[in-house]
Amino acid sequence: MKKEKKPDYVVFDEKTQSYNSKLLPYSSGVSAPKITPPDVTSWKNTNIVSANNQFKAKYEAIQEEYKLMMEEFEYNTLVYNAKFNFEPIVGKIYHLYKAKDNSTFLSLILPNECNFNHLGTFKLGPDKTWKKL
Repeated sequence: MKKEKKPDYVVFDEKTQSYNSKLLPYSSGVSAPKITPPDVTSWKNTNIVSANNQFKAKYEAIQEEYKLMMEEFEYNTLVYNAKFNFEPIVGKIYHLYKAKDNSTFLSLILPNECNFNHLGTFKLGPDKTWKKL
């Protein structure tokens, strides 16, 4: 036995074997208004620009944070590679100098109290990293 196919405008559910046009959330009749999706192109374009600006700002913030971290890393390397004959105390201020033989050393002596080449003033933090002052 051959099944009779219903026309496209007839809303018939094959599984339940019933007409379900009255259950649909939209009109299904031939004379019903045409369903057209809204044009969201301008909304997309506006929000793409906004999203891209947010990503760019976040990227630039991460880039700046990375730059500062690398700067701190270089200062820490410079200070930890310097010569010093004492154990630095957390929270104290120290001065980094360059000797005549181009080696670096850490000292408690203030820059105005000596005539060494002063490279910078540093403070040892609780996390054992040096902060340039």
